[in-house]
Formats: sequence, structure tokens, C-alpha cells
Amino acid sequence: MGIERPFWRAVAVYQAASLVYAAMLLAHAGGYERPVLGWLVIGVMAAWTAVSTFAYSLGYRRGVLVLDVLVTVGCLLSSTYVQGPDAGPAGVMPVTATWVGGPVLAWAVYAGRRAAGVTAIVVAAADLWLRGFDRFVPLNGAVLLVLAGVAVGHVVQLVKQAEERLQRVAEMEAAGRERQRLARDIHDSVLQVLTMVQRRGMEIGGESAELGRLAGEQERALRELVRSEPAGIGPSEDGSADVARLLRRFESEAVTVSTVTASEPLLLPAHHARELEAAAGAALDNVRRHCPSGTRAWVLVEGDTGAVTVTVRDEGPGIPPGRLEEARAAGRLGVAQSMRGRLANVGGTVRFLSVPGQGTEVELSVPVTPRAGRPRSVSTAVTRLLGTRGAS
Repeated sequence: MGIERPFWRAVAVYQAASLVYAAMLLAHAGGYERPVLGWLVIGVMAAWTAVSTFAYSLGYRRGVLVLDVLVTVGCLLSSTYVQGPDAGPAGVMPVTATWVGGPVLAWAVYAGRRAAGVTAIVVAAADLWLRGFDRFVPLNGAVLLVLAGVAVGHVVQLVKQAEERLQRVAEMEAAGRERQRLARDIHDSVLQVLTMVQRRGMEIGGESAELGRLAGEQERALRELVRSEPAGIGPSEDGSADVARLLRRFESEAVTVSTVTASEPLLLPAHHARELEAAAGAALDNVRRHCPSGTRAWVLVEGDTGAVTVTVRDEGPGIPPGRLEEARAAGRLGVAQSMRGRLANVGGTVRFLSVPGQGTEVELSVPVTPRAGRPRSVSTAVTRLLGTRGAS
């Protein structure tokens, strides 16, 4: 139940205290016109208070809450028969007294201020029907019931949000400690081995030099991985991730990663950012697979108010005309599944531009959602740069 437990206890205390108050009013009034019926209603209220409190403590929610409203409204409307038909229009407090606020508070704890407001309006409408629609009666009690439900629901929502943020901070702190532990272990073992393989491969030369170069690339990528934030936990509170930071792990002697705005993150929802990262990785894999050894590639990350775009360009031999269509017809769906499929799932697009003998350019674009921040466009960055130079 988490942070809700104290609120449910408060609801139980409120209902019990209101039940005692209603019984005291009934005893003080001498039982109204029908004392037996009045005490029967008090008995129903007492039984339901016990049942609902026990159900809430076990975690039962929606069904019990609906029944809570029905039982409360039923007991409230029974006041006409307990007190007499003239009691309501005369302004006499109904037999339920303040006990009618129980379901309003319960809905406030369960679903927040809107549900509490709706419940309060339902209970207030029953009370107004009891007093009569054909005459003006003060609505102080109904107004207070609505305001109390909305206020309590709002407070509960704020407390739940605070609990979620605290949980997120605790998870980030735990992930950071685990990452530091892994970084120490990797530094003492894997990174040292990769460094040694790179050095020895370069010394031996030949094919060993290529193995050494690959070991060096993996060593740098691994260092960047253990140094960066965990995937899915971005710099923003809403679970966004910085695309440029994720793509930094691809940097090597053969791959250059640059961004138009180094000072501000290019944010996307974490899942969208990971899909864009995976698509860019697939494009770089194609460069390593189909281009001669040592072919350089460049990754440019840029964004505007509509989308974040990653451009992967290489200086390889390019894609022969019709090659992608032939691969698709032959059932080789690497490009479609690794790039087009991933980005299509998040509303993104892929565009290929290739000239034989002049390299290939792959443009990966994912739309920006309102939660993901506002990446700065190329034109904005250039305008800001020119403005800064002009001022200096």
C-alpha cells in the first residue's frame, strides 16, 4: 500500500468517529419519530464501517468503494423515514450526520481529486433531494464536502508523486553505485586485457594489427559505457534520455560522433532514444561489414522542435543501385528490421542516400514528443553562434 496506508487509517478513524457522533445525535434526539428504524440504520452504518475498513486494509479497492457510495446514499435517504418528512426541509441534520464524508475521502485517497469531487457531488445531490428542490436551502454542507474531497485528493496525489520521485532517485542512486562497482571490476580486468591486445597487435602487425585496432575500439566503447548514465535513466525527471550521450559509445578511431548543440541535451523518451541508438548502431555495423577495413564514418546528431535526426555517413564504395530492393526480395531483412522496423515502431523514418564510389548517407529521424524536451535546431544554433560572435 506504500504511502497510502496512513491515509486509509485516517479514513477508518474518520468513519468510526463520525459513527459515534451520529449515534450520539440519535440518542440526544430521543430516536426521532421512528427510534427502532433509526438504531437499525446506525447498526447498518456500524457494520459497513467495519466491513469497509477491513476490506481497505486487505487491499480491496474499486468494488468496495462503489458499494461504499451506495450504502452511504441509502443510509442518507433513510433519514426521511427515521426523522419524518419535515426534518429535511427544516434543516435538521440527517441521521448519518458527518458519516457521509467517508466515501468521499476514500475515493480521494484511491483516485485523487477528480474522483473525490464526483463522489461528493453525488452525495450532495442526495442530501439536496432529501431537503427538497422546491425551496432554497443553504448548501454549506455540500460545498464543504466537495471542497474537502478535492483538497484531500489533491494532497494525496502530491504525496504519491513525491513518493514516485523518491523511488526514482533511490533507483538512480542504486544504479550509480552498481555502475561504479562494475567500472572498478572492468577496469581491473577487461579494460587492461583489451589495452594489452591492442598494444601487442600493433607491435606484431599484419592481421594482428587489425585485431588490435578492433580491441582498441571496444576498449574505448566500454570505457564510455561504464562512464555514462544507465540507459533509460536520462537527465530529465520524466524518463527521457539524451540521444547524443547514448551515441557517444560508438566513437572510435574510425567513427566520429558530433552534435550541433553540445551544451544542451537532445532528449527523447527513453524507449525512443534506445531505438534510435540501435538503428544508428545497425547502420555502423553495415559500414564495418560492407566497407573496406579502416573506412571512416561520421555520426551527426541534430534536432529541432519537431524531430531528432541522426545522420550516419561513410566514405565507402556506396550502395549499388537496386541492392536494397534485391535484398528485400531475397528475404534479407537486416536493414528493414534493424533500422526501418525499429523507427517505424516509434513513428520515425529512415532515408538512404548513396552514390557508387562516393559513400552512403543514412538519415534516421524520430519525432519529438511534448515530454521529451525541446531540442535546438541547426538554424537556432547557428543564429545563437553568430549572435555571440557579433556581441563579442
